[in-house]
Amino acid sequence: MSSENTNVSKPLYRDINADDDDPEVMELESYCVNCEQNGKTRLFLTKIPFFKEVVVSSFTCDNCGLHNTGLQPGGKIQEKGVKYVCKINDAKDLNRQIVQTDNATVLIPKLEFEVPPNKGTLTTVEGVIQAAIDGLSHDQPVRKIQNPEVATQIEAFIEKLNALKELKEPFEIILDDPSGNSFMENPYPLHILQYDSYMNSLKEEVKENKGDKEKKKEEFFDGKSEVATFRTNCPNCNVPCDTNMKLVDIPHFKEVVIMATVCDACGHKDNEVKGGSGIEPKGTKITLKITDTSDMSRDVLKSDTASMAIPELDFCAEMGTLGGRFTTLEGLLEGIKGQLSDSNPFFKGDSSDKERASKIEIFCQEVQKIISGERLGDHFILDDPAGNSYLQNVYAPDPDPEMTIEQYERTYEQNEDLGLNDMKTENYETS
Repeated sequence: MSSENTNVSKPLYRDINADDDDPEVMELESYCVNCEQNGKTRLFLTKIPFFKEVVVSSFTCDNCGLHNTGLQPGGKIQEKGVKYVCKINDAKDLNRQIVQTDNATVLIPKLEFEVPPNKGTLTTVEGVIQAAIDGLSHDQPVRKIQNPEVATQIEAFIEKLNALKELKEPFEIILDDPSGNSFMENPYPLHILQYDSYMNSLKEEVKENKGDKEKKKEEFFDGKSEVATFRTNCPNCNVPCDTNMKLVDIPHFKEVVIMATVCDACGHKDNEVKGGSGIEPKGTKITLKITDTSDMSRDVLKSDTASMAIPELDFCAEMGTLGGRFTTLEGLLEGIKGQLSDSNPFFKGDSSDKERASKIEIFCQEVQKIISGERLGDHFILDDPAGNSYLQNVYAPDPDPEMTIEQYERTYEQNEDLGLNDMKTENYETS
């Protein structure tokens, strides 16, 4: 009975762990396209650190020796597409991990080279370049006989790709995925990697027509005094669990929706905050000068569209970092510190880069000094183009002498990130 309960409570997508005696690798017979005999396919459901769930597949045919691997996203198509832009300066950048789904395109602008969507794969920047070289070199012997001129041009292009691998000069690589399920490792969590998200149309293309839904019960629900509970999947292990949702009125601010999830299977706890009144007409930038340890107890509402910065530490976290949270300033700084150190698998173990790990450790120590009050006078900046973030004014309703709140007009790029440029709200007519 106990063994059955243990199996039920195991996450569907498991971390790769050498101590796991039962990694639950599924095996099945499948057709070999090379020799037309039966081979063996292995499927493993796991998680990529700092990313999401994936299905890793491996096919082996004992008859002809064919072997290939593939990778598919285990989650759903995301609300937004993603675009990573990375400048490759040294050998460490060539080792950046890349999760490339079958919807992703890889571009190298310097060579005007594009790798179109293909099968999903888990590779590195160098692996992407090497795969391109292998693909172009595959038919070169035949091409040199049939079309020597084209073969010469391809040979010259292969030499350019090899030059990129040898890093004779810096170059830029772009990973663009409208499904939002691709990923490029950022070994420098404080800087370097440019990341953009954009509204996609893939979800509309794959939506099924489910017909008329069952009519809801016409019961009055008071969102302010009652807690709504609904079933969802755990963001950590993907096992079904309960999520509680409640409407909360923050004094001197606005109403927000707070959602909290607790998973009985893996113990993961998560909370998320959404603005209850939509996107504001202007963005909001809040700057607080930290002058006392009591500032750590200020309430903070950070929406998922807000960025954070501590200029004195040369730190900036872009939109989406840590998601939406309703906590204190201390809790937010602890979350930043934990995300960079405790939860960062790329800076642990024998394979971690000691120099990078040392920089992260020093940064976390400085953040801890701010929390403990050893370091005062630094500025904490909360910049939300949607205007849905809040930092408590302890002098309310009077102005706070240590805090400035700036309302500003959003840029075109910020409106694009929020999906407002294509939204028609005036003189709207339906056909």
